[in-house]
Amino acid sequence: MNNCPFCNLPRDRIVFESGLALVIRDKFPVSPGHTLILPKRHVASLFDTTPEEQTAMLTLLRIARVDLDHVHRPAAYNVGINDGASAGQTVMHLHVHLIPRYPGDREDPRGGVRWVLPERAAYWTS
Repeated sequence: MNNCPFCNLPRDRIVFESGLALVIRDKFPVSPGHTLILPKRHVASLFDTTPEEQTAMLTLLRIARVDLDHVHRPAAYNVGINDGASAGQTVMHLHVHLIPRYPGDREDPRGGVRWVLPERAAYWTS
C-alpha cells in the first residue's frame, strides 16, 4: 500500500471527497475531464467493497457528473471499472472511470465499452 498511487494522494489532486470515497482527475486522461472515483480504503476490487463504500462512490459519481456537465459540457459519458489484471487493471486500488464523451471524439461510438474486445464489439454488423 505504501507504493499505491491512490493511497497517498496530495490534497491538491482531490476534487471532491466524503468519509469513504474521493474524486480525482485522471493523470492520463483519454478525454477532457476524465475523472476517477475511488474508495479511501485500499481495496482492489469492487466486489470487496462494503455496501457503504459502494454508496459513497455512487454518490460521488453523481456529483462528479454534475460538475463535469457544468465545466466541460460533454454530450455523454462512459463509466467503467477494470476489475482484475485480466480486465486491464494496472493500479490495484479500485477506481471507477467517468469518461466524458464529445461529438466526433470517435468516428462511430456505437458499442462503447464493448471495444475492449474489438473483434466482438461491432455486434450490429453480424
